[in-house]
Amino acid sequence: MSGQSQTREMTDTRVVIDHFNEVFNAHDVDAIMSMMTDDVVFENTSPAPDGTRYEGQAAVRGFWEEFFTSSPDAAFEAEDMFVAGDRCLVRWVYSWGDGHIRGVDVFKVRDGKVAEKLSYVKG
Repeated sequence: MSGQSQTREMTDTRVVIDHFNEVFNAHDVDAIMSMMTDDVVFENTSPAPDGTRYEGQAAVRGFWEEFFTSSPDAAFEAEDMFVAGDRCLVRWVYSWGDGHIRGVDVFKVRDGKVAEKLSYVKG
């Protein structure tokens, strides 16, 4: 891959993840799912130590619907982002009410959509 093609891919990946984070913080499940591939893989942070793995649109949608219903104050703030080709690492703070945790998401983008979102927390 030429340097110019790789730079364009990294820019595209960054744009996709920035937009994903925006709709995520809006708790817009339809918009979130429209940004995910049909065969999307999401790994939640719990239960420890490995979290739960969800595969496909229906399973991931079900998780987000339950998550936002049970966590109406959920807010993620990206503290740092590193993009390499179709991969993106986001270091974040998740806040709710009077608490927060820090973690990392490892994304894979394919054809302008999130194909993987693997989540990890400190602690």
